[in-house]
Amino acid sequence: MRKKQLLYILTLVMLVPFFSSCGYNRMVSLDEGVTSQWANVENVYQRRMDLIPNLVNTVKGYADFEQQTLTQVIEARAKATQVTIDPTNLNEANIQQFQQAQGELSSALSRLLVTIERYPDLKANQNFLELQAQLEGTENRIAVERRKFNESVQSYNSYIRSFPRVIYAGWFGFEKKAYFEADPAAQKAPQVDFSN
Repeated sequence: MRKKQLLYILTLVMLVPFFSSCGYNRMVSLDEGVTSQWANVENVYQRRMDLIPNLVNTVKGYADFEQQTLTQVIEARAKATQVTIDPTNLNEANIQQFQQAQGELSSALSRLLVTIERYPDLKANQNFLELQAQLEGTENRIAVERRKFNESVQSYNSYIRSFPRVIYAGWFGFEKKAYFEADPAAQKAPQVDFSN
């Protein structure tokens, strides 16, 4: 019995330096960094979600405003709020699903802002102007946080895929994380036609 206890203690003493020198703690730290940065991404997307009802209510005050456009924004917001990702499961399919829902919301918001161009009184409304400025600032924050997220994922992925950690990272449950990727439509240059 004493030999077993001594063997356990000796094994534990030998494993402590292995875990500290193998980079396990660094993998944990980088993994937590990715999770933390994901929370920042969700935070700025939530900020945008919170601004949308105020924007919609401001626009609703204009009786002749296209109801279909408002409905599309409301539906896209509802759909985007339903897509959530567990930060421990940041795989390509989950991020793509999240990105698609957010992209549909961005598209609906863009259509709303283009439609507003036909309403000079609304464009001059101080509440609307403030909300539009906040929304633009939020879109910039989203871009910044997504970039920071990709940087933290790159650091994490590089670390766990480097030798010798690539051999045992999977044993401890450290798997490659997915990146935010650009929308494939963003690679096409917009067509500009001044012939009219």
